[in-house]
Amino acid sequence: MNVPEPKQVHYHKKSRELELSYPDGSHYRLPVEYLRVYSPSAEVRGHGGETAVLQVGKKDVGLANITPTGRYALKLHFDDGHDTGLYSFTYLYELATRFDSYWADYLARLEAAGASREPLGIEIRQL
Repeated sequence: MNVPEPKQVHYHKKSRELELSYPDGSHYRLPVEYLRVYSPSAEVRGHGGETAVLQVGKKDVGLANITPTGRYALKLHFDDGHDTGLYSFTYLYELATRFDSYWADYLARLEAAGASREPLGIEIRQL
């Protein structure tokens, strides 16, 4: 499958979504949280096999910067300090076109782990 290079990449800071527009007129808006939890970095995906690390508490993550890498990828610099993954145009297109199933899988894995999308912080209880 020949995956096209996006003709435009736009970060919507307020909604924390990355919009990808393609020459054929298609466009996708991907939540930054989704991009962060599906980072192609070894830190997230692991080093093969079942070593992927479930990302939790990323609901409010945003982008600090986007760096083009040649004509094949983007490096996304997240405001939580993560910036070690190159998002090839092929991988971005896969994330865009499979959003519904990938997102549902992520939510199911969070639930199974008893984890949350909410940012980690101090839990305050009133007695």
